[in-house]
Amino acid sequence: MKRRAFITLLGASAAAWPLAARAQQKGNLPTIGLSGPNTASAQRQWNDAFVQRLHELGWIEGRTVAIHYRWAEAREERYAEIAAEFVRLKVDVIVTSGEAAIIAAKQATAITPIVFVAAGNPVGTGLVASLARPGGNATGTSSQTADLGSKRLDLVREVVPTLRRLAIMANVGAPNAMLDMREVAAAARTLGVEVVTLEIQRAEDIAPAFDALKGRADALYVCGEPLVNTNRVRINTLALGARLPTMFGLREYVEAGGLMSYGPNQADLYRRAADYVDKILRGAKPADIPVEQPTKFYLIINLTAAKALGLTIPESFLLHADEVIE
Repeated sequence: MKRRAFITLLGASAAAWPLAARAQQKGNLPTIGLSGPNTASAQRQWNDAFVQRLHELGWIEGRTVAIHYRWAEAREERYAEIAAEFVRLKVDVIVTSGEAAIIAAKQATAITPIVFVAAGNPVGTGLVASLARPGGNATGTSSQTADLGSKRLDLVREVVPTLRRLAIMANVGAPNAMLDMREVAAAARTLGVEVVTLEIQRAEDIAPAFDALKGRADALYVCGEPLVNTNRVRINTLALGARLPTMFGLREYVEAGGLMSYGPNQADLYRRAADYVDKILRGAKPADIPVEQPTKFYLIINLTAAKALGLTIPESFLLHADEVIE
């Protein structure tokens, strides 16, 4: 064996040794509990990104790591049930997203490491002590959702220069969505834009919210979270029927028929979550791994939706877009 190849093999073996030893002692593979607040189909792209990144890091599902998948299907009562189940299963790390689901996991265990994906305000909700030094058993990525509200409003005004009344839809049971709503509403009022709030809590509330709107707004800002994500096609269908331009925080909403979005790439955040899991399974402590914030935000525009709404998107806007869906 060549010396370089031997050193490489020895290094790889040394890196994997702590985990391999623990797995042998437990008599099974290291285990990840992956909790999705939506449905499996709604999160497929994100989960695929997570599993692919694990593979790149040497973790092959079914061979070197086991993954237990659980889906809450936007039912908040499921979050605590899933978290408790993962604790009973004694998984090595819990991966979850959505403010309520993350908080439920944190309440279920102070021992099992937790990696959260796209937490909107991890310090404000008490998930971590600080971004630089999380402390406790949880760490992960922050989406900075609320911080982007003003920027999204500016983008809406570029596409709808006659904007006078803005409707904002948010799930009252989602703390981060309500924080986003308050920031956008405050920014709108400073610009002299009237705000109409559409507060929902169940899928059944969505259609009545649009019925109550009845031409009282020029555009719709949707605060992203699991409930609206699961129902994004329905929301877009109703918005198009009401001829309302829509603004979202994730590309997936635009792909489902929305007009535009501005925010981080959720698949990238799931890939970063895999890096956190890799570190933890190799012995790192969540308390010592800083929470990361995205540095790149993507502007996505759907020209098919724009045409259906009778909107002409400025050429300058299209030039600045990261992706144009036609």
